[in-house]
Amino acid sequence: MECISRKVPEKSREFFKEPLGRDLKEEELTIIGRMSKMITVGDVVSLTAIKLGIFPDLLIYDGMTERKEMTELASLVKDMGWEETVVKNEAGTITAELITAVKNALDRKNVIIRVEGEEDLATIPCILLSPGGTRIIYGWPGKGMKLITVDGDIKRKAQKLMEMTEELE
Repeated sequence: MECISRKVPEKSREFFKEPLGRDLKEEELTIIGRMSKMITVGDVVSLTAIKLGIFPDLLIYDGMTERKEMTELASLVKDMGWEETVVKNEAGTITAELITAVKNALDRKNVIIRVEGEEDLATIPCILLSPGGTRIIYGWPGKGMKLITVDGDIKRKAQKLMEMTEELE
């Protein structure tokens, strides 16, 4: 995957509103947490996992939930002592900075990426860069959690979405 900043054009936004993966109930999270590599994307999802004693290999958050500041996760991650990378990523974009941070985090454990801006599209580079079997759990506002298990099919879907984006200058 190239480290080029991309933006979702207005004409393609509807395709990005379709969820990837399946619904995930909170009680299932404890089972999944004992399995393969895990990534959480989003403040509520990440906080829920940590409160259940599940520590993802990679945690991506922006300090906001449904456009409101969420400080509980931010203070919790500061106390965890994990390596933290801060990246800029505006709404509707996937920046080269975010892609690079995900790429650099995947071969390590206990890494946090704090996004200044919005982390909503971070699942796409996570899917494209993660090895098969990786579990990606992300929040779907107003609907709960979604679970993606990385495989060839989901990588193809993510690649199609990425191809719908436009290069930023």
